[in-house]
Amino acid sequence: MDNYFQSLFADRIGGVLYGKSNEIYKFEKIKRAKRQAIADFPDRVLLDFGIGENDAVADLEVRRVMSAEIDKVENRGYADNGCIDFKEAVARFMLAQFGVKLDAATEINHAIGSKPALAMLPYAFINQGDITLMTVPGYPVAGTHTKYCGGVVYNLPLKSENGFYPDFDSVPEDILNRAKLLVLNYPNSPTGQVATIEFYEKVIQLAKKYKFVVVQDAAHVMFTYRGKPLSFLQVAGAKDVGVEVHSLSKGWNMIGWRIAWVCGNELIVRAFADIKDNSDSGQFLAIQKAAIAALDNPNIPSKTNEKYLRRLRKLVETLRLLGFDCDVPGGTYFLYVKSPTGIIDTRQADTKKLTFATAEDASQYLIREHSICTVPWDNAGAYLRFSVTYLAQDENAEDNLMQNLIKRLTGIKFEF
Repeated sequence: MDNYFQSLFADRIGGVLYGKSNEIYKFEKIKRAKRQAIADFPDRVLLDFGIGENDAVADLEVRRVMSAEIDKVENRGYADNGCIDFKEAVARFMLAQFGVKLDAATEINHAIGSKPALAMLPYAFINQGDITLMTVPGYPVAGTHTKYCGGVVYNLPLKSENGFYPDFDSVPEDILNRAKLLVLNYPNSPTGQVATIEFYEKVIQLAKKYKFVVVQDAAHVMFTYRGKPLSFLQVAGAKDVGVEVHSLSKGWNMIGWRIAWVCGNELIVRAFADIKDNSDSGQFLAIQKAAIAALDNPNIPSKTNEKYLRRLRKLVETLRLLGFDCDVPGGTYFLYVKSPTGIIDTRQADTKKLTFATAEDASQYLIREHSICTVPWDNAGAYLRFSVTYLAQDENAEDNLMQNLIKRLTGIKFEF
């Protein structure tokens, strides 16, 4: 029997049918398959390339600052949109790293992680029927909240033939005229593509022509392997049309600390701050002050970058030996590879053949049959995402994991 409030759920989360759907989100499918693989093969170590979060803790000096700041009475209260010290540290970082000059008081505001920032920004612009342009595959949060506002998401597929950049020329004129937001993410998760100055220049031109706001998610910017890390705000005119969202989660190994910032156009930052002020009371001041120590230490993201680039190179070499066509990405700690369409298993006397209709099929096969976890993407072609954030204490452990991967899949011929 339904509860009386079953009919009260908002349409944005399913309305009267909320909680009754049998559809399983792909990440839940992966979790279930992982649990089953561990139960079925307790002696076979799970090779987990599906984790999308750093495997290391924050730098020791950052943790020491955090430990000291916790005990200070002045850090006990609400942070709201304050803590000018953090904003000034961001301004120093943006100037030193990218040559971008920002006013700490008006062009920067902290967020409790980049996810809430991306969730809040649509509320500043999207009314019923307004359009947010979003790249797919990608992080869906801004699109989800666009729909919560009654808006519409128009997907921009990231395809290999376009270098994993959106094809703006294919977007209908009426869609561009109705668009209010364009949400980008470079270095791109999961494709690993990095932005160029020329790409951002085109984005800025389009934004000015069609009068939409650009939100660039730079969560992976410190994991740039092709050239130097590039900020959207480095490009002339960027501050006139949008903002950039940064996070300390990836480059500084601070995934659970939930500290990020929005920077760029003063009026957009102010609108974000107003919405945030009515949504939360700010991140714990001790965390913000520990984050200052992180931002002022360029060695932290440099070392983190080196580790994940090393791991990516090893993974690429290993997957090539197994028949995959892949290269080290331009950025992120993800490797986005074409999903096999089938396999030929020659390990037994009777050769076994399987075909995969989707990347999800291939991903489920790898985890069920070989205890190898990947993340499937079928939004713009069938691809598998391998993450190099697996747990490994040192380089020997990394090498052993790669050898284990080869051993598991020896005798399996992948077809593409």
